[in-house]
Amino acid sequence: MNQNLVIEKEKLENPPLDIHYLGDKVLRQPAKRVAKIDDSIRELAKEMLQTMYSENGIGLAAPQIGINKQIIIVDCQPDNPDTPPMILINPEIKRISKDLCVMEEGCLSIPQVFLEVIRPRTIEVSYKDEYGKQRKIKAMGLLSRVIQHEIDHLNGVLFVDRVQNNFALTEELNKKGFSVSAVKPITMNN
Repeated sequence: MNQNLVIEKEKLENPPLDIHYLGDKVLRQPAKRVAKIDDSIRELAKEMLQTMYSENGIGLAAPQIGINKQIIIVDCQPDNPDTPPMILINPEIKRISKDLCVMEEGCLSIPQVFLEVIRPRTIEVSYKDEYGKQRKIKAMGLLSRVIQHEIDHLNGVLFVDRVQNNFALTEELNKKGFSVSAVKPITMNN
């Protein structure tokens, strides 16, 4: 029972779920905790993975597919069939490093927009896996970045809200047809 959810890392022509885009209200609602982890949650995680791989993503949060639940999936190595994806249910960041780093981020809900965001370099996260087992990990580098990005989605925050270069933000969003008014700027302390 403790094996990982088995799923082919393949791109489907018709992914099972639809991704919502910047400007959609569903992306701004705080997600609710998952009370019971059962087959329906595992099936949702599987469909989220299929959708993420089909869209060339490395992370996806349930609010992005219009589901108001605290579920995120992460796979920093989508081209490596030997690396299982992570399914984090009710994830909570328990500790963040004072050490910050800048990396370019993108988002399946804001396609083709890539901008620099400052985040803590290392985090500690507690969560439940797809079988309800309590887990804790220390993440750094890309994994830390993706988990923080996806947990933001659970709180109704998008990466563009954290972009500090307003000129680049406005230029990129306009270029890709997104409204700058859909951004809700926040500071590092939020």
